[in-house]
Amino acid sequence: MLTFIFGILGICFLFIVPTSVGAQCPVCIITVGGGMLIAKKLGIDDFLVSIWISALNTAIAFWLAPKIKIKLLKNGHVLALLLFATTLLYFQFTDQIGATTNSLLGLDKIVFGQLIGLIAMTLGSHLYLFLKKRNGGKTIFPYARVVFPVSLVLLATLIFKLIFKL
Repeated sequence: MLTFIFGILGICFLFIVPTSVGAQCPVCIITVGGGMLIAKKLGIDDFLVSIWISALNTAIAFWLAPKIKIKLLKNGHVLALLLFATTLLYFQFTDQIGATTNSLLGLDKIVFGQLIGLIAMTLGSHLYLFLKKRNGGKTIFPYARVVFPVSLVLLATLIFKLIFKL
C-alpha cells in the first residue's frame, strides 16, 4: 500500500514540477520512428522514407551528443555523421542499396534520401540557432527549435515528391 501511495505522489509530482524539454526530445524521436514504420508499410517511396530516417538519426545525434562523455562525440555533427554512416552500412549489409532500378538522378534513392535528410535537419537546427542569436538570445516563438528542422525536412520531402512524382 505504501508503494502505491508513493507511486501516485510521484506521478502527481511530475505534473506539478516544470521540466525542460530540449529539441528533438525522446517523445518526438519515438513519434517519428513509429511514423517511419507506418510509411514503409503503406508503400511510400524509399527515397522519401530515407529522408525521414536520416532526419531521425540527426535528431537523435543532436539530442544525445551533449550527454556523451567522449569528447569527440560531444559534437552533434560528428555523431550525426557517425549515425549516417552506420545507417548506410546497415542498408548495405541488408542489400537494400545498389539496385539499378532504385535510383533518382543517378544516385541510389536510399543514399540520396539519407543525405537530403541529414542536410535538411542540420540546416534547420542551424537556422533556428542563427535566428535566436539575432533575436538577442531569445527564441522567436515556442517550439521554434523543433519547428525549423522539421519544417525543412517536410519541405524537402514535398519538393522531391512533387517534382519527381514519388
